[in-house]
Amino acid sequence: MPIASASAKPWWYDAVIYQVYPRSYSDANGDGMGDLPGITARLDHLAELGVDAVWLSPFYRSPQADAGYDVADYRQVDPLFGTIDDFDALRTRARELGLRVIVDLVPNHTSDQHVWFQEALAAAPGSPARERYMFRPGLDGKVKGDGALPPNDWQSIFGGPAWTRVVEPDGTPGEWYLHIFASQQPDLNWHNPEVRTEFEAILRFWLDKGVDGFRVDVAHGLIKADGLPNWSAKVAMVEGSKTETAPAEEAPESPEAPPYFDQDGVHEIYRQWHKVLAEYDGDRLLVAEAWVEPVARLMRYVRHNEMQQAFNFGYLTAGWDALRLSKSIDESLAASATVERPTTWVLSNHDSVRHTSRFGLKDPTTYPRGISAQEEQPDEALGLHRGRAASLLMFALPGSAYIYQGEELGLPEHTTLPAEFRQDPSFFRTKGKETGRDGCRVPLPWSPDEPGYGFSLPTPGTDGAATATTTTAAPAQSAAPAEPWLPQPETFRKYAAQLQSGVVGSTLEMYRAALKARQEWALGKGILVWSPLHAPTAGVVSFTNGKLLVLANLGSTAVELPAEFTVFLPSDSAAVSGTVLNPNAAVWLLPKS
Repeated sequence: MPIASASAKPWWYDAVIYQVYPRSYSDANGDGMGDLPGITARLDHLAELGVDAVWLSPFYRSPQADAGYDVADYRQVDPLFGTIDDFDALRTRARELGLRVIVDLVPNHTSDQHVWFQEALAAAPGSPARERYMFRPGLDGKVKGDGALPPNDWQSIFGGPAWTRVVEPDGTPGEWYLHIFASQQPDLNWHNPEVRTEFEAILRFWLDKGVDGFRVDVAHGLIKADGLPNWSAKVAMVEGSKTETAPAEEAPESPEAPPYFDQDGVHEIYRQWHKVLAEYDGDRLLVAEAWVEPVARLMRYVRHNEMQQAFNFGYLTAGWDALRLSKSIDESLAASATVERPTTWVLSNHDSVRHTSRFGLKDPTTYPRGISAQEEQPDEALGLHRGRAASLLMFALPGSAYIYQGEELGLPEHTTLPAEFRQDPSFFRTKGKETGRDGCRVPLPWSPDEPGYGFSLPTPGTDGAATATTTTAAPAQSAAPAEPWLPQPETFRKYAAQLQSGVVGSTLEMYRAALKARQEWALGKGILVWSPLHAPTAGVVSFTNGKLLVLANLGSTAVELPAEFTVFLPSDSAAVSGTVLNPNAAVWLLPKS
């Protein structure tokens, strides 16, 4: 379904955006923690891959209670990752390579170490300092007026209650503050004009630094329902309710939606942010991380006076299933057309089990919250076959695509990470009932024979992974590097970028070829038409986009290739046998004439 002509589209309309998780991408100073100079040194990898932009997960000053999503200062780089000069160098190098830079913004909550929250703790109930956050008196416990119970029954996304009681400056038990996530992440009060003014200033700070846009964390969570009504169910990240599609302007209130998510008041905030970005040239981007269903309701976030994109979590959770994928594609394209915005496609991110591992489970439509050694172990080879096929299919879809770091290498989840290394707060707050997200956050392998598989850049002049100039703020290390902050499994060695680069048929080269063709043929600006071969009940997904015919076999038997087409790009060397497409594979086909 066409949205507009293929010409005169903003850059983000069909962009391929690569998510960098800074602590796990590349380490320039050998301390075992990824950093901004390490990212700068590896930007050539992304330029060669063929992506359009780099999205950086948080690198702000933070006590790291939730891997940087607990921000103590939104205008400073955490020393763990470098300096503000290192950010400037990264942005400059990215610009030289033709890459745009998007930064994460975390507006739902701050760190409990933020100066505002420290001022709130030192202030009295009802003070202006406390009005920046969601402080409330408790309910009566055993004694009338003791305030010993939380203000309501809301549960934290990370497990346990969503309220923590403070000790007042005089030493007595006092008010409670809301934290939808960890207790170190107090929720801001977005009804307070001071909060709104501050975040508009933060936007301008980074826009003045030359960033091309913002990924907005928990974009649907800023406004809470009036009166904070009870709602005791627990919400999981990414997953949501399942309701029918309706036009975006008419999308109904979801009865399953918690009173702290997807309230109508969030849209006023984003309309104002839209105006802030419009002050700058270059088609700046706001992309919403919003776990909202149905998809039509999600489209309210990307109306023309609000954001430009929203993550398509329905597609991410569809799994390896032809019917579910086809339905998600249909619903996504139809809904996005109602607001004349591009659809986004994503298979993995820093909050989800890598799709190569999810697709290797007995039920490849499940969405586990981490995988431990005590749980079902994925079939690694099968998951890789399916994962490559899913990526090839995704890159042919019209719209914008997101890549999570390492998926271009075919990386699996670290599913046997020992509990003593885990750092995800959800693991601890649920007392291990949720394995957590550490398995998808393990540092990348760059070279097979270096310590940490080349995660720490070698000293200039030594053998090993390719290096680039790092800043004086974080020089390349000269001693043996520290162990990576999360241990890598031995299987990561065979996925090292150095082993794949230039190797025909490798996952890396498949990604490079697909992204090059996607750009040359303007597939992101194209139109999807289901082909006569499309048969989701038989496990076959097939469509055309321009001259390209895409065929994906999610079934259990081989599928005949159309005689009038020739193979351009298979998902792997085992995908095609003679004139058939094997199961767990995909192929791009071109007309013979």
